[in-house]
Amino acid sequence: MNSFKLYWIFGVVLLSCTDMNMDDEIPPLSFRLAWEMGVQPLTMDGNGYLHMTINPSSWQTIKTLYGYVTRVGSEEGVNVIKFGWASSHYWALGDTLGYIIDVGLDDGFQYVYYDTTYIVGFSGHEVPCVNSASYSRENGLVNTVIAPVKTMQGDTITVYWGMHDNWRLEEIYGEFQIILD
Repeated sequence: MNSFKLYWIFGVVLLSCTDMNMDDEIPPLSFRLAWEMGVQPLTMDGNGYLHMTINPSSWQTIKTLYGYVTRVGSEEGVNVIKFGWASSHYWALGDTLGYIIDVGLDDGFQYVYYDTTYIVGFSGHEVPCVNSASYSRENGLVNTVIAPVKTMQGDTITVYWGMHDNWRLEEIYGEFQIILD
């Protein structure tokens, strides 16, 4: 029994002398935009500016933006880091968002179009060009969708990003610009 007390006292003394602050050992987060990824990747000109081609035959041009979250000094991805996204550009909805056509079948099993209902009341609502939130995957990949409209062609959009690490209570912010060609 005396040896148990001796081991217990030795363990308490050993633990009390150990530095339990491990936050200093965990490097800070780092974000790298992967502009070359995707079905229709962004392009970079000789001056280092990113470009996105606007589709003139569509109201919106939809593109997924990708990036990687790692710790400084490591290439290993960091999982479940919350990202917030915003942009310098928005567009306003008109009065009609769209419409719904009520379709049914008559007694002869032929399609019948009963009524068209217009979805109204959204006039003036602002629509952001970038989805507002995402999380990193197990390999550190994070993505969001950007969808500028064709009237923005020729503009330079600034995309703002921020990430929050619950482990270190660390927040990092940044931005990058895309020229809309």
